[in-house]
Amino acid sequence: MAQTVDQTKSILSDSEHKMQKALDAVRHELQMLHTGRASVALVEGIKVEYYNTITPLKGVASISTPDTKTIVIQPWDMGALSAVEKGISTSGLGLVPQNDGKVIRIKMPPLTEERRAEIDRLIRKIAEDGRVSIRNVRHEANDHIKKLEKSSVIGEDVSKVNQKKVQDITDRFIKLIDEALAKKESEIKQV
Repeated sequence: MAQTVDQTKSILSDSEHKMQKALDAVRHELQMLHTGRASVALVEGIKVEYYNTITPLKGVASISTPDTKTIVIQPWDMGALSAVEKGISTSGLGLVPQNDGKVIRIKMPPLTEERRAEIDRLIRKIAEDGRVSIRNVRHEANDHIKKLEKSSVIGEDVSKVNQKKVQDITDRFIKLIDEALAKKESEIKQV
């Protein structure tokens, strides 16, 4: 009996862990999207060629946002200034770096209506992909529980209780994804 409790707890724990990873991935992708508001997360992952090594921007410079429309990047090594500028320019984020010889400033361009609509579609797709991942984890967990029931390791009542717990975990993570989506949508709508 103790082993069956351990097996079902393991299934629930594993499912929750996988769902958390899916939620984290959605949040990270949403954070990387340019919404007209300055964010360190927008640029910290930009790849920079620093002494023949591809390095994330956060590994070669300090990044700050003195206001909601500006990102300031100050390389720790002034020799990396042009590499940082090049990395930002070629990142595909549509950002225009301004190099004054000491720091790089990025002024966030205002969003056009067309760009807002494009971002809105994209964030909805990211959120839906996250929901699908979470539902796939739920399906996998329920299959494991049903196999335990079919092989008489657990009874039908224990199976139903654990499937309900899996559904509760699923509902919680879907709600968290919906909240992250709503937050990003409100950011897009701000002028």
